[in-house]
Amino acid sequence: MTDKKLTPEQVAEARKEFDFFDSDGSGQIGLTEFIELLTVLSPKTKASHVEEGFGLIDKNHDGSIDFDEFLVWWQQSWWEY
Repeated sequence: MTDKKLTPEQVAEARKEFDFFDSDGSGQIGLTEFIELLTVLSPKTKASHVEEGFGLIDKNHDGSIDFDEFLVWWQQSWWEY
């Protein structure tokens, strides 16, 4: 994860956001769900950055973002996209 310690409330808020964008309830955020997430959170995101950003967040390169990967991204840099 990261060396920044989140409060239980911050983790709960991140989980709420993750679950909202995990529209199929798979416990993973796929590329289509990630596109929706960025459309909502950062409407000015360039399409060319979406796949690149997805690849950077998907640390284990399994084609989806799990909650731990999401949490690292959420607390560090989601606003940069």
